[in-house]
Amino acid sequence: MPDIDCVQIPFATQPEARPRTAPRPCFTGRMSSNPTVTVELASSADATALAEVAAVTFPLACPPDAGAADIAAFVADVLSPQRFADYLADPTRTVLAAVADGRIVGYSLLVAAEPNDPDVAAAVTPRPVTELSKLYVLPGHHGHGVAAALMAASLDRARVAAHAGVWLGVNQQNQRAQRFYAKHGFQVVGTKTFLVGAQLHSDFVMQRTF
Repeated sequence: MPDIDCVQIPFATQPEARPRTAPRPCFTGRMSSNPTVTVELASSADATALAEVAAVTFPLACPPDAGAADIAAFVADVLSPQRFADYLADPTRTVLAAVADGRIVGYSLLVAAEPNDPDVAAAVTPRPVTELSKLYVLPGHHGHGVAAALMAASLDRARVAAHAGVWLGVNQQNQRAQRFYAKHGFQVVGTKTFLVGAQLHSDFVMQRTF
């Protein structure tokens, strides 16, 4: 359920973004018009900072009927520092970090693999295809082009891999995120479910072809 600034629910307060221990090479691609933000390839040293950003931003992307316990279980299971370390070590996954003043303020996670959900595989037409699994920005950095910069770099990453398109899932109640994705060339092509804790949510499947 990748997302941007969306339906907000009171769940967690925004932490001060963690400084990075060292800058990473910037991904060569189209960046934000805001010169203070860059999009960089994340490294294993960023796992904790990415998990801290994820723990704040994922709850804000959930629909109002999502239970706090289910959200907390998802964050612990899928968005922990160890899980980010696993993602960063996985050759099929790429994590891009949006960095402002040396601190991670957003991220995206790409998966270069065939969709394993049969509903998604049937709905998505381009092959090979990249999944935009996650795209989140800290609330204090909404409206400054950070999400657009992450999207541009994510799409460029898929192009560099010679993939024919990108797909994502977005909660059906999250109209703001759907408008953001449509603005960047994505179209609804199907539906799927998404499990948060013990609660099943309904997503739209959206794709963009190159």
